[in-house]
Amino acid sequence: MSTEHFSVQPSIQPLADNLRDDILANPGFGRHFTDHMAHIRWTSSADWHGHEVRPYGPLQLDPSAAVLHYGQEIFEGIKAYRHADGSIWTFRPEKNAERFRRSARRLALPELSDDNFLNSVKTLVSQDAHWVPTPDSEADESSLYLRPFMIASEAFLGVRPAQEVDYYVIACPVAAYFKGGVKPVSIWLSSHYKRAAPGGTGFAKCGGNYAASLLAQQEASDNNCDQVAFLDAAENTWVEELGGMNLFFVFKDGRIVTPRLTDTILEGVTRDSMLQLARDEGLTPEERAISINEWRDGIASGEITEVFACGTAAVVTPIGQLVSENGTIEHPEGNAVATKLRKRLLDIQYGRAKDTHGWMTQLV
Repeated sequence: MSTEHFSVQPSIQPLADNLRDDILANPGFGRHFTDHMAHIRWTSSADWHGHEVRPYGPLQLDPSAAVLHYGQEIFEGIKAYRHADGSIWTFRPEKNAERFRRSARRLALPELSDDNFLNSVKTLVSQDAHWVPTPDSEADESSLYLRPFMIASEAFLGVRPAQEVDYYVIACPVAAYFKGGVKPVSIWLSSHYKRAAPGGTGFAKCGGNYAASLLAQQEASDNNCDQVAFLDAAENTWVEELGGMNLFFVFKDGRIVTPRLTDTILEGVTRDSMLQLARDEGLTPEERAISINEWRDGIASGEITEVFACGTAAVVTPIGQLVSENGTIEHPEGNAVATKLRKRLLDIQYGRAKDTHGWMTQLV
């Protein structure tokens, strides 16, 4: 990947080494950001231009910028991993670039090419490589989380697609998404709220989908649950996804089922990878509709032996219980499949296992 068309303006006030080291020792998630950010501008008259990496800092937007009024924006989530030899890699970035284009089409935003997407990530990581954590053990899941996003920045209050758009990439060092290490999480089943409806934006990675999930997530928190699960909007019967992760159900006969993709479900990169890794492990993946009754009955009968969620931020997370207004369903102890698939994925991402599928792309 060439970076020659990105100009780089180094920060004259980078964070002091000792302060950065303190952050890298305990980064949390999404709290501290690197010294630089990538930027490209688009206008209807000049297409994509102004490719740059510049110091991280506030954005200047007109109060009438379309994104502030009509929510015309999209984003992605991707990680950079430092391997034992010091090199830095990312995981299946072409899939993120593809989904970013798909989201752009749905939100009536201009499509960014793979080259622009990948080069923006590569140039930023190259400039801020010292921000990529060095894991001190296999249990250390620290990495650099990258957030590419696109916003409608045109100063105009008319309801139409914006004619001026800005694309950025920011980055932050992160530790494991859930505090306290990997442990089964509690899921609240949302009875009153829906994440997405047919014909809507559910398959796009846009802020509106997440905003629509926050009240349900608050309801989950009020019921001492970590995450919320959504059912379909039409029949209130079919399991779709969590607020930010895809779901998998492991059956005792070796099947591993995930809800089939529709225009109400986000096509996760980790989800797609789980399907392949499951095949590698001799399991039988199925993409099909699964109802909330099948979930409940499967746990009760022992047909479903594990349930787990997956996504870029949280990787693979076992589910320990399903909580709803009708009571709590405890899931079986032991998460052998989830644990095995999680380790397989992380070993590839951190360079501890051979990448037989060609998923890794070197950045530095």
